[in-house]
Amino acid sequence: MTMMKKITVLLALSLSFICSAKEPIKSETKLSWKAIEVSDGLYMLMGVGGFTGGNLGLSVGDDGVVLIDDAMPSTLDIMNKALADITAKDIDFLINTHVHGDHTGNNKTLGDKGVHIVGHKNLRRHLLVKGVTNAKGKQIDAPKSSLPMITFSESIDFHLNGLDAHVFHLPHAHTDGDSAIHFTNANVIHMGDTFFNKMFPYIDFNSGGSLDGYIEAQKTVLGLVDDETKIIPGHGPLANKADLEASIAMLEDARSMVAALIEEGKTEKEIVNLNPLEAKYKDLHWSFITIQKMTKQIYRGLTTVEM
Repeated sequence: MTMMKKITVLLALSLSFICSAKEPIKSETKLSWKAIEVSDGLYMLMGVGGFTGGNLGLSVGDDGVVLIDDAMPSTLDIMNKALADITAKDIDFLINTHVHGDHTGNNKTLGDKGVHIVGHKNLRRHLLVKGVTNAKGKQIDAPKSSLPMITFSESIDFHLNGLDAHVFHLPHAHTDGDSAIHFTNANVIHMGDTFFNKMFPYIDFNSGGSLDGYIEAQKTVLGLVDDETKIIPGHGPLANKADLEASIAMLEDARSMVAALIEEGKTEKEIVNLNPLEAKYKDLHWSFITIQKMTKQIYRGLTTVEM
């Protein structure tokens, strides 16, 4: 089983409702997407009732429809319903924030309908090299229609629906193909999985992510926001500047704590057993990234030569 497949399967089986601060799922609750209008014609869609995939962004207006990320095949129907409740128009552009299947899982379906897919060049490379997981759980070559047809190295800009959207690369953060989308005149930014709000993040070292790059990505975005900015994280509730600052502070603190233990000569196992993050950050624990896994991520980020 490939790393990408493991990630998708583990996330899909999560028993935590990660978009509502990890509250238990009630048996009678059905999966759905909740739309939050963050500015005129600009929406965040987040999962309700369980794990639906990463948070979506949506811009709707006279110039067309732009969707940010497209979740997983298992939630396609409810995603389409949520979109239909907002607009009857077809999707014109899809922007992928990164390669993981809970954010790109419906690329083929949308691509087959003629949607123009946009993403960083490294995202396209990962899909070409690693392929995708099909409905039967098998790894196959990525269909042509699932690949971004428009790629960029540093940034690309959209000027649609009265919004100026600056899409830019955040190097070696969650992966090596992460993008954030800054709607500058709406004061809204979608960070993809470079931000997990109110929970421990996942850093995909095997796809070019890095600890220092992850922190630097958040600091880059912090330099673009103010107290009124609305931040759409890859997972978790709608965020603001204070939430992003709290995430940076946690990551830097966790890095310092683990670094001090490494300096004392402690092994990874010894550090995990000491559980240095427990006292301050136990509330950020969730089913996929537990305190132990977060500690291991920090350790790997400090002891691996990063790109």
